[in-house]
Parts: sequence; C-alpha cells; structure tokens
Amino acid sequence: MLATARLYGILDLKYVELEAAVDRTRAMLSGGVDIVQLRAKDFAEDDIVALGLELAPLCRDAQVPFVLNDYPHLVSKVGASGVHVGQDDVSVAQARAEAGPGAIVGKSSHSISQALAARDEGADYLGFGPLFSTPTKPDYTPIGLADIATVHELIEQPIFCIGGIKRDNLAGIVAAGARRVCVVSGILLAPDPAAYARACLDLLPSA
Repeated sequence: MLATARLYGILDLKYVELEAAVDRTRAMLSGGVDIVQLRAKDFAEDDIVALGLELAPLCRDAQVPFVLNDYPHLVSKVGASGVHVGQDDVSVAQARAEAGPGAIVGKSSHSISQALAARDEGADYLGFGPLFSTPTKPDYTPIGLADIATVHELIEQPIFCIGGIKRDNLAGIVAAGARRVCVVSGILLAPDPAAYARACLDLLPSA
C-alpha cells in the first residue's frame, strides 16, 4: 500500500475536536486519502486508545493504513498498521520492536542528511519537511523546495513532503519533484474535506 500511496492525511486533534474526529476521518477516506495518521499531542493514552479503536476499523475497511503518531506501544492495542516517529523520538528499531511484527514505521526528516539516516535505520517511509512555515510545527525552520528532487534521487523508500502544503501550492511542489505529500490543515479545515482531498489527488502524479 505504501508503494502506491500518494496522499497522506493527518487527523491532528489540534485542528479537529475529539467529537468530530470519526466523521472527519470518514470524510478523508471518502476523498481518497491513502494513509491516515492520528496525531494526538497532549492527549491521555486512554483517549488515544479509545479513538484509535474507532478509527482502525474504518481504515481497515477502506484498505488504508492507519498510523499512530508516536506511542508505538499502542499500535497493537488499537489495531493500527504502524507508527510514525520524529527525530527526537525513539529509534526506528525501537519503534518497530514496540509496535510489533509487520508494523509500518515512518520517520520524520528535516534535511537530506536526516533522510539518509532514516533510510539507513530502516524506516518504511519518510516525511520530508516542513517545506513551508506551518502552525503544526511552529518551532521548525522551513526547508523550502530546493532539496526535494535530490532526496528522491537518493532514497528509494516512499517520501511524503510535508509542512504548509495546500491545494493552492501543490502544483509548484510537484514541479519541484514531489511525488507524494502530506496535507494536514488544508483537508481538516476545508468545508468539504473529501472534495479537498480529491482535488489534491488530481494534482499529484500517478503512482
């Protein structure tokens, strides 16, 4: 599924009320999002487990991987497909050990050197960014578009560009060499999240 995935959606509870999370996930799936990640910073693990147990079956029915941001030890508990870790989190090896056999492990990278290190750690896919300034990651310096083509030349694993990506700037990101992207607030805050996701997919190259 990773090989053909093009649009990665993050259900970030910074943008979505907990009560609306299931409906927003259904809309994302209806719009054709290829991966769904639950990002629930500052939430209790019990809340993450409860929501994860609702979201995992929806993603499974849609044949879409469901990934937790952090909390590799909760992957098997909620029936998730895998986990995504950042540069300051546990290693890929530790995340894989905690998540269990067959779990997907993705890793964030903010430079070509970090992307190469994540590849060498054995990450199944990489996030690459933030390309632009974004309230999702306010403490990170945007890296721009200049390294997108190079990182794709060096790394075979799927690379999802991330950070400030919207439908309106997506064409330029694709022109810079992106093949896959992660869209967060653009989808979550759209009046019609499903239509917004479909519009993004229309701008991405075929898998």
